Amino acid sequence: MTAIPDDSAALLQLLSMPGSAVFLDFDGTLVDLAPTPDGVRLEPGVVEALALLAERHGGALALISGRPVAQIDAMLAPLVLPVAGVHGVERRGADGALHVASTPDVAPVLARARALASAHPGLLVEHKRGAVALHYRLAPELEQLCSQEMTAAVQACPGVLLLHGKMVLEAKPAATDKGGAIAAFMQEAPFAGRRPVFTGDDTTDEAGFAFVQQVGGQGVKVGSGPSAATLRLASPGALRAALLAASVSPEGVNNDAIPRTTI
Repeated sequence: MTAIPDDSAALLQLLSMPGSAVFLDFDGTLVDLAPTPDGVRLEPGVVEALALLAERHGGALALISGRPVAQIDAMLAPLVLPVAGVHGVERRGADGALHVASTPDVAPVLARARALASAHPGLLVEHKRGAVALHYRLAPELEQLCSQEMTAAVQACPGVLLLHGKMVLEAKPAATDKGGAIAAFMQEAPFAGRRPVFTGDDTTDEAGFAFVQQVGGQGVKVGSGPSAATLRLASPGALRAALLAASVSPEGVNNDAIPRTTI
């Protein structure tokens, strides 16, 4: 197996630069993936590190997630950060204003996904604002069936796009993605005029990587797999270590500044 490159030192340098705007995916990036969405856990010290890093960057730190904004808030409480949820359908700026995009009707997709899950107990359906996610992590042998069913359902719903993520298929509005969410943040204070750095782990993050690199920023891919991102981290633990190092040592830009034990 080919070893995953470790660009932790380069990421630490970017996180430590005063002119950076920091954007982070959540599942598989900030937290390790779990068998179910409800099973993920934030490691001790992560919320505190995010708070310190956000303060160091004048508030220019946001979460860019497929989860709804309310779920991210619950995970980070009592910390409240700018957040884009449901791949940009929901977006709360640094000023606290919540922006909600118009969404197509996903009821037919939801009905088909629920019918499939009823027939196969290992499947899990999430209904979000304008989106439907079908998780098959507990039943990986059903990947092909899930893909066939969700593809057929989405084809019957104009304006809906199917994303193939890590053991999940998500039907979402075609007009919104993580790249668009980051672009919207970059038009607002305190993000405007800064260099965006976006870290993610999945195919759902590729639009974000493409946007930030198009405007002179940096994409950072966590884990294996093809990606447009030009930096790479081995695991969420490597990201958490870099975040902790940057939050306590803004001048630390070398490998020695990164804790050897990741959280």
